[in-house]
Amino acid sequence: MPMPVHSMPVTFPDSPLPDVPVVAELRFDPDLPYAACLAFPIAPCECVTADARVCWYFSRELLNEGRHAPTGSGDVRVGPGPAGEVLITLCGPAGNAVLSAPEEDVTAFLSDCFSLVPEGSESEHLDVDAALARLLSDD
Repeated sequence: MPMPVHSMPVTFPDSPLPDVPVVAELRFDPDLPYAACLAFPIAPCECVTADARVCWYFSRELLNEGRHAPTGSGDVRVGPGPAGEVLITLCGPAGNAVLSAPEEDVTAFLSDCFSLVPEGSESEHLDVDAALARLLSDD
């Protein structure tokens, strides 16, 4: 099954350079049907490869609901932003980062996700036996 990946420019409105876009990716893996992934590239150097990413995983339901009303209470919060934008707040040990993503890109990503795994059918796409085998393996 193909894995939707949507590249999009995001900005950090609370940063010193609020209008400088950074390319991020929204990713969906049907084997993790409840989750969405927001991935940021890492600048390549001797210790990381060119395809290295920092990834934040959170509920795709959170992303979907957050387009219309503020939602979330943990490490990720989502809410509507200025016209045509979705604000995603990432909370970590070093502080919070608010990013602004184009609403049309978020909606297109979610449309692809829900076409692969319709809302409400997520449990049908979980392979619990494989997940348990991975957890119990000695590797």
